[in-house]
Amino acid sequence: MSLTRRHFHQSGLALAAAAISPSLLAQARDAAAFPNRPIKLMIPFAPGGGTDIVGRAVGEKLSQALGQSVVVENRAGANGTIGANLVARSPADGHTLCMFTASHSVNVSLQGAKLPYNLLRDFAPIIHFASQPYILVVKPSLPVKTVKEFLALSKTKPGGLNYGSSGVGGLIHLASELLANTTGTKFTHVPYKGGAEAMADVVSGNVDFMITSYNQAKPFIDGGQLRLLAVTTRERSAAMPKTPTLQEEGVAGYDVVSWYGFAAPAGTPEPIMTRLNTTLNQALKAKDMSDKLVADGAYPIGGSGANFAAFMAAEVKKWDKLISDTGIQVGG
Repeated sequence: MSLTRRHFHQSGLALAAAAISPSLLAQARDAAAFPNRPIKLMIPFAPGGGTDIVGRAVGEKLSQALGQSVVVENRAGANGTIGANLVARSPADGHTLCMFTASHSVNVSLQGAKLPYNLLRDFAPIIHFASQPYILVVKPSLPVKTVKEFLALSKTKPGGLNYGSSGVGGLIHLASELLANTTGTKFTHVPYKGGAEAMADVVSGNVDFMITSYNQAKPFIDGGQLRLLAVTTRERSAAMPKTPTLQEEGVAGYDVVSWYGFAAPAGTPEPIMTRLNTTLNQALKAKDMSDKLVADGAYPIGGSGANFAAFMAAEVKKWDKLISDTGIQVGG
C-alpha cells in the first residue's frame, strides 16, 4: 500500500472511530461489565401466588447464570401498576427487571390516562416466558355437558347465567365478557375479593360458572364438584388433551391466556438485552423450571424480545377492543 493510500485508510478509520458517540462507547463498556452488582427483579404482585413462585424461580436461575445475586421485590398494588412504574423509572442498565403478566396488557385500556407509564414505549421486552391456559367450568347441577348446551341455556334465562370472578377488571372478568361479546350472549357478573372465594361459590352451587386457571380448579374437577367444558386457548392443553377448545366448540376466534414475561426499562443496551434473553431461554430448558411451570398449570414459550413485544401489542389491542365495545370500567 502506498504512503498516500495508507494515510487515507488510516484517516478513514480515525474518522469512523470519532463518529462513535461517547454514549455508545459507555454503553459498550457497561455491557461488557454486566452485571457488576446485584440485580433487582420486581414482581408487582403479592408474595405467595403463582406469579411469585415462578418469578422467584427465575430469579434463582438468573443468579446462577450471571454470577450475581438477584433480589426479588414484591410491590403489589393497582393490578401490577405500582411495581411496573418503579421499574419504568429505573436506570436502563439491566440491573432492574420487571415481571409482567396479562394484567398489564389489560391495564392499558382500563386505566387509560391514569396509567403512569406507556407499556409499549417505556419498557424493553426481554422474553415471553410462559403462558397458562384458562378453562371454562360449571357447577355440576347445571344441565349442560357441552359449550353449545351451555350457551343455549344461558340465552333462555333473563340476564343469562351468572359467573364469579376475582374482581372487576381482572382477567377472569374480561375473559368472561369476551365470551359473552363473541357469542352474543348475556351473563351476570358476580365479583369477589379473590379467585378462591369465587371458586368456592361455584363449587357450592351459588354461582353457575367461572373461567379460571386449571391448577386452581383441578381438585374440584377431579372430585366431581365442577364440570370442565372447554379450554380458552387456541390449541388444546397438554395437561388436559381430551378437553376441547372454545374455538373447537364453535366460539370462533376466542383465545385467552394468562402469561408471564420479563422486561427492562426502555433504553437498556442491546448487548445486555441479548444476554438476558439468552439466559432466560436457557432457564426454560431446565427440568426444575419446567416442573415449576407445570405445577402452576403453565407451559414454556421463550423466543426473542421482538416476539414478546409483538405479543404484548396484540394483547393490548385485543383487550382495548373489548373494553371499548363493552364500556367496562374499574369500579363501575
